[in-house]
Amino acid sequence: MEEKIKIFFCEDDENMGMLLSEYLQTKNFIVDLFNDGESGEKAFPKKKYDLCILDVMMPKKDGFSLARDIRSIDREIPIIFLTAKNMKTDILEGFKAGADDYLTKPFNMQELILRIEAIMRRINGRKEKAQPYYIIGNYYFDTHKQELSINDSTVKLTTKENDLLTYLCINMNEVLDRESAVNTIWKPHQEFYQFAARSMDVYITKLRKLLSADPRVEILNVHGKGYKLLTPQIA
Repeated sequence: MEEKIKIFFCEDDENMGMLLSEYLQTKNFIVDLFNDGESGEKAFPKKKYDLCILDVMMPKKDGFSLARDIRSIDREIPIIFLTAKNMKTDILEGFKAGADDYLTKPFNMQELILRIEAIMRRINGRKEKAQPYYIIGNYYFDTHKQELSINDSTVKLTTKENDLLTYLCINMNEVLDRESAVNTIWKPHQEFYQFAARSMDVYITKLRKLLSADPRVEILNVHGKGYKLLTPQIA
């Protein structure tokens, strides 16, 4: 029997929260609803969730702040933001806070279901298709545990870091098309593409720092095309 997806849902509008929770439950999800960011912050560590849905404008603690708190506890869990805001700066802040997706109110509830399914499919699909590990110069990259190790040092990667590094490894020593990477990992709607692309640039910078202990390993910018993970060739 397939295990139900457990959703952490934080929404200060009680009517909308109850309506959406009941709808998600009819679609075979398990939902825990919280009505403000502060109560959500206290409750999140007590259970294991598969996905978070966070309203941005909430009393006591806003969704962006709550997302950062959640990321400090679970760096891997996908997050969808719900908000009445549609300003570009707010959308960009959402991606910086760790958003996997972003829905502007009002929205169709079926669209939310499709977004959830796409995120879970993307995560599960990459786990199944990725090699269990890659050798990147002196680094050992475990795609399942989401760990990058060198010598006696091991770093736990976020889901986005893990996905992007996996995609770079699949195309190791070849050019990874920028647009393909953005669309595969971030799955942005057309109007959010530039924000997702800028978010990916931030993650590329993070990966460069994580791989800096081996000078033979580089992530190169290929002008007008994308990126190349340059590694020593194994004889």
